[in-house]
Amino acid sequence: MAMLKTLETYLNQNKVKYQVLSHSVAYTAQEIAALEHVPGRKMAKVVMVKKDGRSVMAVLPSIYRVDLERLNKILGGTVELETEREFKGLFSGCETGAEPPFGNLFDVDVWVDTTLTENDDIVFNAGTHKDTVRMRYEDFARLVKPTVAEFSHH
Repeated sequence: MAMLKTLETYLNQNKVKYQVLSHSVAYTAQEIAALEHVPGRKMAKVVMVKKDGRSVMAVLPSIYRVDLERLNKILGGTVELETEREFKGLFSGCETGAEPPFGNLFDVDVWVDTTLTENDDIVFNAGTHKDTVRMRYEDFARLVKPTVAEFSHH
């Protein structure tokens, strides 16, 4: 719950309209989308990767997969999936695997797949496996200032 409070404070300070949603415990973005009756293209999932030992947050719709080959070309170098053990210490106040796509709050670079930008609003984990936030993509982009690129496939 600590991350949810942090997110709410941050969004309120930046005068962003949002909605907090709750559901039974779920661990995958697809499960959450189904429980909350949200189209998979609007459910933003976070996939942690590393490049040169530094954590990078890749954010994409739950129905897509990260294309590591494309991400390698975009980021220039070797990019690999990061294990939960490697990144869990980065996100205080979050349950592992329920990190919100606000890497800017944790000094982590955020990359968003172009397919996510096509949504008016998005839903994402709010630090637990039972809380999410729905907000306008435009507000998310304004606050996070992610780099946008095409790095996923269906």
